[in-house]
Amino acid sequence: MTQKIALVTGAGSGIGRAVAVALAQAGYRVVLAGRRLEAVQQTAQRAGADALAVQADVGDEAEVLALF
Repeated sequence: MTQKIALVTGAGSGIGRAVAVALAQAGYRVVLAGRRLEAVQQTAQRAGADALAVQADVGDEAEVLALF
């Protein structure tokens, strides 16, 4: 069986948070990225044990490279 993994940016609130939680509920392992680590960690708690919270600003190339 292949485990599906999704990377969700903007996962700290709004649509990003909703997408992250929905993907986790659908069986994906989720990597959650956002500028505000505390907010992303809150989303990770909602998403479950297979969620990884990472602070990253996708407008910053160095942070995107570090994320991947």
